[in-house]
Order: sequence, then C-alpha cells, then structure tokens
Amino acid sequence: MKILMVCLGNICRSPLAEGILQHKAQQAGLSWTVDSAGTNGYHVGEAPHHLSQKVALLNGVDISSQRSRRFSGADFDQFDMIYAMAGDVVEEMKWLAKNRFQEAKVELLMNELHPGSDMDVPDPWYGTEPGYHEVYKMIEAACDRIIARHTSLAHQ
Repeated sequence: MKILMVCLGNICRSPLAEGILQHKAQQAGLSWTVDSAGTNGYHVGEAPHHLSQKVALLNGVDISSQRSRRFSGADFDQFDMIYAMAGDVVEEMKWLAKNRFQEAKVELLMNELHPGSDMDVPDPWYGTEPGYHEVYKMIEAACDRIIARHTSLAHQ
C-alpha cells in the first residue's frame, strides 16, 4: 500500500500525517510506503514546522528528516490512496493534476472518522502550540481508523 498525505505547504499537517501513519503501519507490521506533499510549493526542501516536529516527538514520532515537496499529477501514478487535509487542498490537487486527477484515489482524511462529513483538519500554521496538539490528535485518530480497517481486511 502506498499512501500520500497532502496539505497546502507540506510543513504542518501532512508531515504529521505521514509520520503518524508510517509509525502506526510499522507497529502493525504493515510494509506501507507513506509520503506527504503540499500543493503550493512555497516550502519545498524545508523541514516540517518546528511545532509539528515538537508535537510529533512528544508522541514518539520523529519527523525531523522529512522535507517538503510539491504535489504533482504524477503522484496519482505512484500512490494507491491520497488523503487531503482539507477541501481547498483537493481543489488545488485537481488544478495541479488536471487530466491526471483520479477522484477514486482521493479522500479527505477526516472522512475516515466521520464518513461524508467533509471536515477539514484545521491548519495550525498561524496559531500556537495547542493547535498543533489538537491537529495531532485528529490525524492520529484518523490514522488509527485507516490501520484498523486495513488490518481487519487482511484477516478476512
């Protein structure tokens, strides 16, 4: 399974999602590839936001080696599933991918917890540290659901 997590800048939400899901997949014995990208490209090559790194590390997940990259239409060829952190991210993905966009591979991450609700993971970029903790909890719960679903399918 190859999963891509996407947000706007690839320095706050999607690096957390990549790190959390990769960590949980490894703990579950799943040999998944998890990556992340951003739609705006403003932070290409940068490490995750220092508060994303801090909150991840407090939860036993080290994301310090990740580097931001820009989402591209080619990602649809490389990944089985692409999770967007928010609705505006999906719209940007459509614009960037153009005719390569594959709706069947895209889902809002929070729909894993609340199917059909189309909830966004709030962008903590402009806020303070507590916002990063809240975002971590939301992403972690969604990743737990992804892992549980795939491990139960493997045992059927």
